[in-house]
Amino acid sequence: GEKLKQKIAPKEFGRIAASTAKQVITQKLREKEKDSAYGEFSSKVGTLMTGIVNRLDAGNVYIEFPGSNIEGIMMPYDQISTEKYNVGDRLKVYVKKLRETASGVQAIVSRAYAGFVKKLFEMEVAEIKDGVVEILGISREAGSRTKLAVYTAYEDVDPVGACVGMKGARIHGIVRELRNENIDVINYTNNVSLFISRALSPARISSIRLVEEHKRAEVFLRPEEVSLAIGKGGMNIRLAGMLTDYQIEVFRDLEEGYDEEDIFLDEFLDEIEPWVIDILKGIGCDTAKNVLEIPRDELIKRTDLEEETIDEVLDILSAEFENQETEDQE
Repeated sequence: GEKLKQKIAPKEFGRIAASTAKQVITQKLREKEKDSAYGEFSSKVGTLMTGIVNRLDAGNVYIEFPGSNIEGIMMPYDQISTEKYNVGDRLKVYVKKLRETASGVQAIVSRAYAGFVKKLFEMEVAEIKDGVVEILGISREAGSRTKLAVYTAYEDVDPVGACVGMKGARIHGIVRELRNENIDVINYTNNVSLFISRALSPARISSIRLVEEHKRAEVFLRPEEVSLAIGKGGMNIRLAGMLTDYQIEVFRDLEEGYDEEDIFLDEFLDEIEPWVIDILKGIGCDTAKNVLEIPRDELIKRTDLEEETIDEVLDILSAEFENQETEDQE
């Protein structure tokens, strides 16, 4: 200390001490402001807030909230993949948690979180807000589909009807906010088999066998219902499993005389346009063999489809049976 004082002039030493004191005071003020902001915003965790996009950086969306000095950040996994965000957009977001950064307090927000949909229903449906209707489960693939299980102890209240609203008024508002995400509202029941059956809607179940010790459900459906139960990319059965907390396995319930080698047209939805399949069903063709048994010219005449479309359908269906024959020979 003595050597330092000898090297530094008294006046200069005073300046350094004053500067250090100023830095300490500034740091304390920042910490006080951070603590104040943290405390003020902490009550917002678990709620919905509306903010304005102020910048986009490295896939993250940064949001400012009017009247607050806390910045929101929506990371890629918290964004709805089908949405595009631009600076200046007003966004409703779910506040997941707060975190402290070097520059201040930051709110981690989301539009993909299942809780976001739950809060939208709480805001839109008075019966949920009042506790008359309860949300007992929710599963979601953001941007595509949500399944919501609702319940009420009041016999004169229809929980699904309350959520949907008169002529769909309530749920339409939520669907608009979610940019047309599909929402299935399901009436909860303690009857596990019935609950699983409802969760697999729009498919119609023939029967269910529960294996309770493994939390597994073996679901039997008519062949034409299988693709509905599974859904595109397996989404319907995946969300139903998440909602009911059961591993769901699907089996075809085959009628006597059914040709096991035949294939229902719904299983070609990834290769043939749905509207084309609907037209083929309209002339009584539910399976691939039904279509292949009809002469090409007659198919064109009965369906009124373009020749190229019919040829493409026939090629796809024929190729499937050729593949089956190759596999059998091997």
